[in-house]
Amino acid sequence: MKCIKTPMKGMNDYLPGDMRLREYVIGQIKSTYGSYGFCPIETPCVEHIENLTSKQGGENEKLIFKILKRGEKLAGAESQQDLCDSGLRYDLTMPLSRYYANNMAQLPSPFKALQIGNVWRADRPQKGRFRQFTQCDIDILGDATNLAEIELMGATTTMLCKLGFTGFTVRVNDRQILKAMAQACQFEEADFDKVFIILDKMDKIGLEGVKKELLDAGFAQESVEKYVAWFERAGQGLSAREFCGEGLADVLDPKVLDGLDEILSCVQAGASGDFKLAFDPTLVRGMSYYTGTIFEVELPGFSGSIAGGGRYDEMVGHFCGQKVCACGFSIGFERIITILKDQGYQIPDDTRKVAFLAENGLSAEKKVAMFQEAAALRAEGVQVMVTTRAKNAKHQKETLRGQGYEEFKEFFRRED
Repeated sequence: MKCIKTPMKGMNDYLPGDMRLREYVIGQIKSTYGSYGFCPIETPCVEHIENLTSKQGGENEKLIFKILKRGEKLAGAESQQDLCDSGLRYDLTMPLSRYYANNMAQLPSPFKALQIGNVWRADRPQKGRFRQFTQCDIDILGDATNLAEIELMGATTTMLCKLGFTGFTVRVNDRQILKAMAQACQFEEADFDKVFIILDKMDKIGLEGVKKELLDAGFAQESVEKYVAWFERAGQGLSAREFCGEGLADVLDPKVLDGLDEILSCVQAGASGDFKLAFDPTLVRGMSYYTGTIFEVELPGFSGSIAGGGRYDEMVGHFCGQKVCACGFSIGFERIITILKDQGYQIPDDTRKVAFLAENGLSAEKKVAMFQEAAALRAEGVQVMVTTRAKNAKHQKETLRGQGYEEFKEFFRRED
């Protein structure tokens, strides 16, 4: 059987230049979030299938890479459900919830977690969308106050500004507002998620498209008309309080609006870059586990969000049997890398780099002297590459310059 040299579709080989950029961005993420007190953690790539299919992951549960049972367990499988007992994680939030429930006695409260790792989804690959990709999440568990949202949004906007992003918009909404609106329009609570899934398509199909899909789904004409009319004012720059008006007074806790006002004003007060904050009543976030504030970062000229998250106060309780408030923000790492590459982003680097080019056949004595010199330079913080000198040294030096080497020292067999 012939071996295949290309990676699986939706998965990538990364060349040294790609890895330098990825490692640099990861380094910036770690240092920035570390300055906000977030602690790095790690969870396994493989999770119990019961956890992955717990109806907390929305549409992502349709994209699980399932892992077959092994040995005698597989041979004894009698149905499709018996074939697998685990799968590759599709995000980092569910594994974090399991991790916290399993280790909460050893963790501080509130706990500020930073997690960077690969996830897998059996999706249709396209630019910026892969089957294996890196996610970067920060989460605060055990804090019921809006300090969690403020810290998450402040840290993430600072992170994006450090990478040179400007003019982006942080869109903010609250799931409680969405539920109050649906309730005020007489939708059944059991149908809320279906309504929200349709509303989430607003940016693609428009308000009329949302209306048509709601009607096609069998919802009452009167409810749909009232619901759609409410969103005719979306995009007019209204605050959450102005948008909701008096229409939700009987179904929405006023503390929700007070909380949003506080979040926006505090994040704006601590802003350290050029970005906007905006209330967006059409923002839904696809995951069904969100229970409160939700947010996304939108970059001009780029389709889709580059970061997003929200409050999920009920997920951890599925694992530990008690309510644990939680809120998280995830950076679209792969999308950010794609944008930076398209922009021709240059990694800031003032490290001195020297290439030692050794002619083939160099004597042992000269090799010892060469490596002693290289060690001395490295001790001073200089990056030294020792390599064999090619016959076409001019081309070799051009290639090395592309890797950042500007100084060269050549070692020959004979002294001419």
